[in-house]
Amino acid sequence: MIRHIVFFSARDKADVERIAEKLGVLGTIPHSDVFEIGINRKVDQLGTEVDVVVYGEFRDEAALAAYKAHPTYAACTAEVRPLREMRVAADFVSRSRSIPEN
Repeated sequence: MIRHIVFFSARDKADVERIAEKLGVLGTIPHSDVFEIGINRKVDQLGTEVDVVVYGEFRDEAALAAYKAHPTYAACTAEVRPLREMRVAADFVSRSRSIPEN
């Protein structure tokens, strides 16, 4: 499984909710097994620069590539890019399974 995590900061803090809402459309792309958008609660004492987090789980690299090639991904990127200051992404292979919700 590939875990895809992207961190965003807003140029204008008034746009944090708007960024999260716009990124939410990425969840309609059919290639992820798990997909979430979250607003950082900023409870860490040392790092509060991240405003919004995208988290996805993909079966394999082909599924992640298909997700990134989807037209919705390109449209979302075009809408969010002017609103964001920072974007940092990481994709890694995970051998562990997601923790089921109780």
